[in-house]
Amino acid sequence: MSQTWLALCEAVLSQVELSELALGLESSGLPFFWVIRKSITKSTQFPGGFLERIKGRGVVHVGWVPQVRILSHSSIGGFLTHCGWNSAIEGLIFGRVLIFFPVMNDQGLNVRLLSGKKLGVEIPRNEKDGFFTSDSVAESIKLAIVSEEGEELRANAREMKRVFGDKSKNDHYIDACVNHLVKMRKP
Repeated sequence: MSQTWLALCEAVLSQVELSELALGLESSGLPFFWVIRKSITKSTQFPGGFLERIKGRGVVHVGWVPQVRILSHSSIGGFLTHCGWNSAIEGLIFGRVLIFFPVMNDQGLNVRLLSGKKLGVEIPRNEKDGFFTSDSVAESIKLAIVSEEGEELRANAREMKRVFGDKSKNDHYIDACVNHLVKMRKP
């Protein structure tokens, strides 16, 4: 049984990028919940018939959602993320395998670190122009969520739940850090 996965897009995408991402989500064949936080402009359109074709399997939501609450749900099997540090950690808190879709700033560095730890897969892009295809989106999603080759990624992500998702351990680290800073401040 395949699990639903969450795709979150905070970046503003061009019409071509939005279409390729939409078609990749569709052709993955997996159920999904796609959140687009930035409002879609009136001139931006999904590929013809996309919303009708995904009915019953995919949901597209424009606007804010409680990301952590959604990621915590047991039906979520993976997280397509721009890979900002907060989003990546939120996915790992719940042991979700990551599908990396870096767009700007430090996101590429975060991807290098997290893919080196084998916690997800990056959607491949053309090195010359940064373009990605719907096929590369679908293949990356299937690799991360359902393929046998992706089991190591899924297992590593589940293991991270013990690190990032352990509230008492994280509280202990914060307390130790604060105590250390207080001790350093005293003459």
